[in-house]
Amino acid sequence: MKSKIILSDMEFYGFIGCFDEEKIIGTRFSVNVELLCDIHEAATEDDLTQTINYQSVYGIIKELMKERVNLLETMALRIINALKERFPAIEQVTVSISKLNPMLSVGGKIKAVTVVLNS
Repeated sequence: MKSKIILSDMEFYGFIGCFDEEKIIGTRFSVNVELLCDIHEAATEDDLTQTINYQSVYGIIKELMKERVNLLETMALRIINALKERFPAIEQVTVSISKLNPMLSVGGKIKAVTVVLNS
């Protein structure tokens, strides 16, 4: 039975960006992760060891979001790769990362820019 585990609106402070200011000052990010997997046995047995522990997923993402990279796309791919490596039961991962109040070199203001990557 295919199921999804979804972690929504995880917030982190990080240093993802191409501008020098972003690399020094940093900004806030929102991350959403959707995991496609079979968790029927965990539901039937009421057994945490038979599912993907969302606290472990959060911990992996938290550590990755401390890394400094230029692109949201790069971070999304790192998250996908790390989760699939740690949890082989994951069949598909969708990651969306939003940079909140991103810096615009042309001036202006936007609430967020989001990148969505699927495995």
